[in-house]
Amino acid sequence: MTDRKPYRHRFPLSVIGYALRLYHRFPLSQRDVQELLHERGVQVSHETLRQWNIKFAPILTEELRHRELRRGSRWHLDEVYVKVGGVGHWLWRAVDEYGAILDILLQEHRDTEAAKSFFIRILGEYRVPEAIHTDKLWSYGAALRQLPVLHTVEHVQVVSTARCNNLIEQSHRLTRQQERAQLGFKRRKRTQEFLALHARVSNLHRHTRTTVPAALRRSHQSAALLRWREVMQQAA
Repeated sequence: MTDRKPYRHRFPLSVIGYALRLYHRFPLSQRDVQELLHERGVQVSHETLRQWNIKFAPILTEELRHRELRRGSRWHLDEVYVKVGGVGHWLWRAVDEYGAILDILLQEHRDTEAAKSFFIRILGEYRVPEAIHTDKLWSYGAALRQLPVLHTVEHVQVVSTARCNNLIEQSHRLTRQQERAQLGFKRRKRTQEFLALHARVSNLHRHTRTTVPAALRRSHQSAALLRWREVMQQAA
């Protein structure tokens, strides 16, 4: 990475990129990242880290999304309950048949309008799928009937307790890990921005912790790091 300093920043891209990658790749708090940087002789306050996230997270999310491979044609959707600032919200999530996260959306409700908003958001970025897998929440079926573009899509309803939708259920675990590391989410807008980038970083490193041979796993890790450096260059 070119070690230049972004406009009006005291630290070079290598430090900013390293700090942001730690924060979004692993279940660490901003104070944890601050301590890891201190160990390497970099004195950064947790407030500086917060400002870096506010500035760079939306840009990095878009840059990573544009560089992702074409996604599968079978979607798995689910929602999980989270508290943001002490208020209950629903985190809607969609993944493809390979486990890659398509999108996430934090909403206050779990009704037809919320499901419809999520479908419209995903369709703005991806092609109409062949099939959509959901649990038996009635809001999904009602939203599908209200969107003519999805009338021909196969709607598969699965039983959550039967673990038929395991791909997306496993995807929720990463969010819970981050929630615990940060001692809960505080603000809705910041939570949406954080989880959106966290999802893209998860996709970027999806093949770096699998049961493939070590050489191939290291190759995936190197490719992920190179992609991260490229998007940091564009974001700055």
